[in-house]
Amino acid sequence: MTSARPVDPYSQDGQTYHPPQAYPAPPGGAPSVGPQQGGGGTDGAGVRRPRTGARTVPRTRKARLRVAKADPWSVMKVSFLLSIAIGICTIIAVWVLWMVMDAMGVFSSIGDVIIEATGSEDGSGFDLEAFLSLPRVLMFTTLIAVIDVVLATALATLGAFIYNLSAGFVGGVEVTLAEDE
Repeated sequence: MTSARPVDPYSQDGQTYHPPQAYPAPPGGAPSVGPQQGGGGTDGAGVRRPRTGARTVPRTRKARLRVAKADPWSVMKVSFLLSIAIGICTIIAVWVLWMVMDAMGVFSSIGDVIIEATGSEDGSGFDLEAFLSLPRVLMFTTLIAVIDVVLATALATLGAFIYNLSAGFVGGVEVTLAEDE
């Protein structure tokens, strides 16, 4: 005949499983909630009873941590990848902006004004549309993005070294982390 309760697999003597209870039953009787009736003897003196009127608010766990060291190799890898991402976004943004401005006719109208202002009798003047062509603008933007990748990576790595030196003197940055419910 099998028992209705499962057998505890970790039990050494093969007894049935008893789940943990928040408030153990008082000795010699069924669990009761609230104050004891009938004189308040000593039969439940050590038992903690739940408060029925109080609302329980979950406590938020907090931990204070200190950033003692930043690994310069990790900082270099992360800053390199972020710099490349920012460089790609910059190139795409300049391309989109150039296409929108060209579709609106900004370059042709400003170019006409500059040609009239700088032109001579033979009609030759400064051609803004030829100077600000899309390949030339994207080449300049790519050059700036590559320089930005190199400089941002170098500065972030240097910043990690400087942070490690200063953290050795003052102890680092303290951070308080809180757990969301």
